[in-house]
Amino acid sequence: MDRIQLLGLTGEELERFVTDELKQPRYRAGQIADWLARGADIDGMTNLSAPLRARLLELAVANPVRIQGAFRSKLDDTEKFLYALPDGNLIEGVLMRYHHGDTLCVSTQVGCRMGCAFCASTLEGRVRDLTAAEILGQVVAVNRHIQAEQPDRRVHNIVLMGSGEPLDNYDNVVRFLRLVNAPKGLNISLRNISLSTCGLVRRMYDFAAEGLPVTLSLSLHAPNDEIRRKIMPVANAYGYEEVLAACKYYVEKTGRRVIFEYALIRDLNSDVRHAEELARRLRGLRCHVNLIPLNDVKERNLAAPDRRTVEAFLKRLELKHISATIRREMGADIEGACGQLRRKVLSDMESGTGNT
Repeated sequence: MDRIQLLGLTGEELERFVTDELKQPRYRAGQIADWLARGADIDGMTNLSAPLRARLLELAVANPVRIQGAFRSKLDDTEKFLYALPDGNLIEGVLMRYHHGDTLCVSTQVGCRMGCAFCASTLEGRVRDLTAAEILGQVVAVNRHIQAEQPDRRVHNIVLMGSGEPLDNYDNVVRFLRLVNAPKGLNISLRNISLSTCGLVRRMYDFAAEGLPVTLSLSLHAPNDEIRRKIMPVANAYGYEEVLAACKYYVEKTGRRVIFEYALIRDLNSDVRHAEELARRLRGLRCHVNLIPLNDVKERNLAAPDRRTVEAFLKRLELKHISATIRREMGADIEGACGQLRRKVLSDMESGTGNT
């Protein structure tokens, strides 16, 4: 972790590194940046001299993220990745292949400290924040992985919905967004990126002021404070109306609608009366509700409602003129839900049964 992570440098910072530390002409920065965007290791930067590559290897690492395992669904072509970091920590991500382009779900922390009851990635708490290079490195690594099979494919869309709370790692996440959007980098449009938060209200206002046209997704998961506090500890710090006010401010500031993530949980938040209350709370707000049939969390004794209940919930929202859809389940046969794979691998390693 003490070596410079080249992917985390802006163009200007890379130029200063090249001229001040490497004592090389400025144009070398452009050559290195091109290799970094293509996912090359330092040894693979063949238009650099051998002595220069050797010096680079002493001082820096190209991409601090390595794909340790890839698991492809036989059901829908979704692919789950287990990434290894320089300090031995593991994170995960999911690639969802669509006809309109590939979407990558990216992690922002090792673990999470938000404590949401329906999420497996928070069960052991937060280990540490990811650096901007480690967030970007997931995208670069997956691009290289899929282009080995299909050179014309690449990640088109990014959702910051993997392990971790993005706004709890604010500075690194904002830096990542500027890096991934850089014209001489991956040049992914910020309008193709969604950031999910459990509702850190102060940071939501800060993020709105950044001027980044990112889609904000709020993990709402309840029609009122009483239910939300049962499954989301953050609701004890920020009330329902505070969260909705921050969402309205984001819409006004960015001109982009907010997406509300709503995990449907049996016997808790999935009744038609909950849909009616939710519709009342959201009326007049430029938004869309993404209904998510829960991935069962055995450790918390939570389960999804049946399909009829899910469809009745959707229909009631639509009758109340609230835009909503049911999220299609993907990667069910590869433990596609956030935190499941990492948790299984760590458990296997502890018991001595792991083979990764």
